Amino acid sequence: MDLNSVYQRLNTGSKKWSQYPEDVLPMWVADMDFPVAPPIMQALKNRLEHPLLGYSVAQDTLRQTLVEHLARRYGWHVQPQDLVFLPGVEPGVNMALNTLAPPGSGVVVQTPNYSPLLSAPANWKLPRVDLPLQADANGEYPTDIAALQHALLSARTFLLSNPHNPMGKVFDREELQAIGDACVRHDVLIVSDEIHADILFDGRRHTPVASLSAEIADRSVTLMSASKAWNIAGMKTAFAIIQNADLRERFNAGRLGLVDSVNALGLEATHAAYSQGEAWLQQVNAYLQDNRDYLAHAIKNRFPGVRMHLPQSTYLAWLDCSALDIQHPQAFFLREAKVALSDGLEFGEDCGQFVRLNFGCPRPMLEEALARMERSLQPPA
Repeated sequence: MDLNSVYQRLNTGSKKWSQYPEDVLPMWVADMDFPVAPPIMQALKNRLEHPLLGYSVAQDTLRQTLVEHLARRYGWHVQPQDLVFLPGVEPGVNMALNTLAPPGSGVVVQTPNYSPLLSAPANWKLPRVDLPLQADANGEYPTDIAALQHALLSARTFLLSNPHNPMGKVFDREELQAIGDACVRHDVLIVSDEIHADILFDGRRHTPVASLSAEIADRSVTLMSASKAWNIAGMKTAFAIIQNADLRERFNAGRLGLVDSVNALGLEATHAAYSQGEAWLQQVNAYLQDNRDYLAHAIKNRFPGVRMHLPQSTYLAWLDCSALDIQHPQAFFLREAKVALSDGLEFGEDCGQFVRLNFGCPRPMLEEALARMERSLQPPA
């Protein structure tokens, strides 16, 4: 499949392309500009051959496909009944906090972080306990386990972004084991957003935190979806893996008439992604890695005032614009370059000098965005 082709998405109802005027190149929300895998499109067409689209439930074939995927990809063995289907990961995070976190208890969140994870505790009047990620001598961002242990003293829930958004960090098994063991020791629930689990670079392997031990799994809610890796976010389909039956029952009770079932086409698309979408995913991951490397080279050689931490996962680049001496980089690039990036302030109160750039797009679009940004930084003639 040709991933270099740029598809016209204006006037299609695309959130990404409708947020800003037509002369702005959108490089912000985590939505790729690649066509959906042919097997997924064919599955949707096949389903639409049937004239009825009523309320739908996940069929046994979908549950078994996901069980097999988790075992094959991660060595994680779960049961079909451990899966709870949802219209999104964000509703799952909020269901978990509302039903499983004790009233008034603290929620630990590593910062910076995906804005819905940062804001979720306040939705349920739960105090957020920030755990900053700090760069080490190698420029990596390890979890400070001693600081985590201290933070967990005043918390009953830990929100994990694994892989991490916006930094693209892939947690290794040893680090996750230390996080999980700390949560077990302090009897803290882990709510793990693993939506980017299937987008990995440089031969890395994703590890679901709940796969590390029965004790960790017993206090974990893991949230996954095909939406990011297979670019079907608009299908509004995700699933939770909850191996503790009591937690699963309480979690499901948190729908409260607000979190509905998944639509028929979302279930079909998810099944096709995990059962027939592997070849497409491999091609896209390779293309994304090439885009990442192209972007990193461009930032290093053409943007002396910008620093980029090389993402190990996701298609999102976290750019530090501190040295540009620009008060608000996101607003600057929107105004002067006509490029829309995600504002660093969405990911943390001290991230105003950062922007997040989505490189999940055809190379010509990425090249155009960088050219516009580079021109905007050049002094006037």
